[in-house]
Parts: sequence; C-alpha cells; structure tokens
Amino acid sequence: MIAYLSLFASSFLAATILPFYSEVLLYALLQTGEPAWLLIVVASIGNTLGAVVNWYLGRYLLHFKDRRWFYFKDEQIERMQYWFQRYGIWSLLLAWMPMGGDVLTLIAGIMKVRLGIFLTLVAIGKTARYIAVLYFAQITHGWFV
Repeated sequence: MIAYLSLFASSFLAATILPFYSEVLLYALLQTGEPAWLLIVVASIGNTLGAVVNWYLGRYLLHFKDRRWFYFKDEQIERMQYWFQRYGIWSLLLAWMPMGGDVLTLIAGIMKVRLGIFLTLVAIGKTARYIAVLYFAQITHGWFV
C-alpha cells in the first residue's frame, strides 16, 4: 500500500508546478512484480489530479495580476493565451510533456476550459505517457506484464 501511495504522491507532485519526476518510481515499482495495470492507473490518476491543481490556479490567477508580486507580465499572458487559442484544447493531449506541460494546464485554467474536457484530454495524454514507460521498461528488461 505504501508503494501505491508513494506513486500517487510523486505523480501528483510531478504534475504541479513543482519539479518532480514520477517515472523513475513507476519504473522501479514495475520491477517489483506489482500489477502493471494498477500502477499505471494510480500514476495516471495522481498525475491528472495534480494537473487539476494547475487548472484551478490558472482559473483564479488573473485576479492577482495587479499585485506587485505577480510573476507574469501582461505581455506573457497575452502570448500564452494567443498560443493556446491558436492550437486549441487539443494541445492538452501534450500536458504530459516535461517542458511546458504544466504551463499548458495553467493556461487552460486561465482560458477557462471546461473541467470535463480538460480532465478527458489531460488523462488521455498522461495515461499514454505511463503506458510508454511500461512499454520501454518491458523492452529494456525483456519481460512482459
């Protein structure tokens, strides 16, 4: 049970704006004999819920744009919004990417993408990434789960 909670926590944190990696733990747990499908489900749920944190942050982020401590400049926000409008909600399938994926989920919140659509697209992309980790683990070790 601790292994699954650790995987959930690391997957959750990896999807937030904090620098964290869950693939290493998933790879290690795949070698312990735990059911691969269950590990992928736990990692995918944790990672998707972590992305929801970014979505909520984005939803309410612009309320603070007039504060001195606000991180983003108006030009940066406009550029992010333009990029998201250009590529659309389908870009959320790329929310799994290590560079830019977290920002993409934050922008989706700023752009007020409906949560149901957000969850569906992000979950598909993030689950596909964990399935890819499983696939490469199988290839490198020559075992199939």
